[in-house]
Amino acid sequence: MAEQKQHSAPLAEELLLIRAALRYFTGLPWPGGVSFSQERLDRSIRYLPLVGILVGLATGAAYLLAAVLWPAPVAVAVAMAAGAALTGGFHEDGLADFCDGFFVARDREATLEIMKDPRLGSHGVLGLVLALILRFAALASLAQYRVFPALLAAHAFSRLLTLAAMRGLPYARSDGGAPKPATVSLGTAGMVVAGACGLLPLLLVWRGAVPAALAASAVALALAWLCRRRIGGYTGDCLGAIQQASEIAFYLGVLA
Repeated sequence: MAEQKQHSAPLAEELLLIRAALRYFTGLPWPGGVSFSQERLDRSIRYLPLVGILVGLATGAAYLLAAVLWPAPVAVAVAMAAGAALTGGFHEDGLADFCDGFFVARDREATLEIMKDPRLGSHGVLGLVLALILRFAALASLAQYRVFPALLAAHAFSRLLTLAAMRGLPYARSDGGAPKPATVSLGTAGMVVAGACGLLPLLLVWRGAVPAALAASAVALALAWLCRRRIGGYTGDCLGAIQQASEIAFYLGVLA
């Protein structure tokens, strides 16, 4: 009996980390709540690509159900709406703030200050609208049987790239604030878990996987370089921009 408890305790903790990742990176409510300690958030980051898998499954299911009733473009719009509702527009908000900061200011401090402002500027609106149009156009142009695997793989792989950016860049702010997940506790085991969750869904895309992964990686690398050059690292808004841009690039790669 004691041995069974020893084996179940690590599993229970991993499930708790998954809940923490889901609570932080989506808008899902959880009864009883999860304690967002810095230590738990740091360890839950390994499950960011798994969150992508779950979001991809949900958006893909929404697409398939909508496609039974309506034409493919409408089904794509329903899938996009389902994804935004599920995540609470978490990454889209980051993309909009990133566009405001990086396309208005030219120096580090002004860029950081603009991204911190909760008000949305014209550059943020323009960037977000263009991203939504490009995502819609790419998905609506895919053959219907390719949309579900593309959604699943893109959501998972783009979040793996986001995690890689966190791993490779320092955090740019020093003003504290609410606890945010970091990669300090990722470790080898965490990297294996994250890598498996981010890479295995690529198998579903078949022949489109290589160009899609290369396109998404190139965009993520370019944005990470820009963030390091402009502000010396990343912020949450930078990560949102990397996730959104690499996800869209993934769809374009599948389409190519």
